[in-house]
Amino acid sequence: MREFTVPPVEAAPQVGGLADAVFDHALADPHRVAFGRKGPDGAWHDVTAERFRDEVMGLAKGLIAEGVRFGDRVAIMARTRYEWTLFDFALWTLGAQPVPVYPTSSAEQVFWMLHDAEVTACVVEHEDHAMTIGSVIDRLPRLRRLWQLDADAVGELTAAGAEIDEEVVHRHRRAVTPETIATVIYTSGTTGPPKGCVITHANLMFETDMVLGRWEPVFRSRPGEQASTLLFLPLAHVFGRMVEVAAVRGGVKLGHQPVMAAAELLPDLAAFRPSFVLAVPYVFEKIFHAARRRAESEGRAGPFDKAVEVAVAYAEALEQKAFGTGPGPSAALRVQHQFFEKTVYVKVRAALGGRVRHAMSGGSAMDRRQGLFFAGAGITVFEGYGLTESSAAATANPPGRTKYGTVGQPVPGTTVHIAEDGEVWLHGGQVFAGYLNAPEATAAVLNDGWLATGDIGSLDADGYLTITGRKKEILVTSGGKSVSPTALEERVRAHPLIAQCIVVGNDRPYIAALVTVDQEAVDHWLAMQGRAPLSPAELVRDPALETEIRRGVVAANTLVSQAESIRTFRILAHPFSEEHGLLTPSLKLKRKAIERAYAAEVEALYG
Repeated sequence: MREFTVPPVEAAPQVGGLADAVFDHALADPHRVAFGRKGPDGAWHDVTAERFRDEVMGLAKGLIAEGVRFGDRVAIMARTRYEWTLFDFALWTLGAQPVPVYPTSSAEQVFWMLHDAEVTACVVEHEDHAMTIGSVIDRLPRLRRLWQLDADAVGELTAAGAEIDEEVVHRHRRAVTPETIATVIYTSGTTGPPKGCVITHANLMFETDMVLGRWEPVFRSRPGEQASTLLFLPLAHVFGRMVEVAAVRGGVKLGHQPVMAAAELLPDLAAFRPSFVLAVPYVFEKIFHAARRRAESEGRAGPFDKAVEVAVAYAEALEQKAFGTGPGPSAALRVQHQFFEKTVYVKVRAALGGRVRHAMSGGSAMDRRQGLFFAGAGITVFEGYGLTESSAAATANPPGRTKYGTVGQPVPGTTVHIAEDGEVWLHGGQVFAGYLNAPEATAAVLNDGWLATGDIGSLDADGYLTITGRKKEILVTSGGKSVSPTALEERVRAHPLIAQCIVVGNDRPYIAALVTVDQEAVDHWLAMQGRAPLSPAELVRDPALETEIRRGVVAANTLVSQAESIRTFRILAHPFSEEHGLLTPSLKLKRKAIERAYAAEVEALYG
């Protein structure tokens, strides 16, 4: 199939902007809990729709008092926290344009984005961020204001706007139309300087309304409890931003968690107890591997592995039934599944707070077997696909008909087209308006409303999309064999000891790989063998570890032909990190930077 369309579930908004939902909800149901906010005492406190509206209004008045006007761009450089959402909606109330900046950005990255976007004011989280801005401020003549969240920027601005009449704010809000620019989000910059994606109010309203409508079982409240989600994705990333807007527009209770690391995230999931989560595959992998290690430590690795097999078989049988290719789980499988429900699956769900039954995953590919396991354990993960340029999700697996290992069908109101060279093209109301100050770059990806994604994929007979790689990342060996590295890398990473993998081989005689290890998993593996921890230098030379990693590589090679297989690999002493410029803030590999940094290791693979 070359093209597939899913009709819209409702009409696209014709008037107004994103902030209208804040005021409408407060008027219709002022006492509904809109947010959970973690206080200094560590406890979660409720914020009602009415209170959030009043805080947005107070902050908007303060921004006006400080000179922010319709169309101004204001940068936000912070981790995911309540105040970011507050600033977003206050700025949208005024028709201003938030420009998200990753808190880990370097001074030069910050300069480029703030200069390119002609930012006039900036909100930072703490003093370190303020110093980063300060180091380049002499080259940013348009930047007039800087506020610091940890120095009570919200209180300061609210006090400054106390004398402003609310009608002034409402006049700004009424001037916002769907075509008004809502935000400029900069791409990760894997292949060059970041480009500013211009996203309108219409883009985000269309995107979130279609997702809310099609995935209603995920976002809907159950009898007696309110739908809720804990947002731990970066709000500087379009996926996190979409979650924020969808929660507000959909009346979902939203909490914020600034750290995605398991040690900080899992306790807050247990305390907040969301009804659904939106995450990247990394989070689900961490939960699975932590559960497996815990079972192994308790001497229950065998029963756990059996529970995994049963969960996968159970979910696969349900998948076959949904598509009319099987009768569903057998009686014997149902009995086994019920047994492990009480002994294993309930504990896996407890890691996400105990209430989660649905999740959405995006950002990178999720292993089919992993998706089947979570489904069998009682958490249906709807994997999707999108870009910053498509305001987040363009496709996702629909409720009741999930095909694990694919990224699903188009979001309602969206068309997916596969070009002659295999490139995925998108058309829909969420497709962005273009790149800021870059007409040539815009013309290269936008043609008559169609977005050329740069990704290679295929559509099956049911309109489900599978992504197989990036056009710019295709490797061509010296023998002329074209290889898409993504599927190989993801399969290698499925091994519990492997953290990252990058495949190399462009203009080389064969394919090879650089691999990093999950230190926590390796420490556990050594302990289970009765061995002491090893230093990074010792790890890369350990024969037993090399044998274990080879198993992961061999398993990945079963997916491809011999010419495409990984012939040799090298274990690296340290993981690729954002701090060293080897990962984007959304954890994507910066391939050219990695190959430059490890040029000697790459050469040794072909020595």
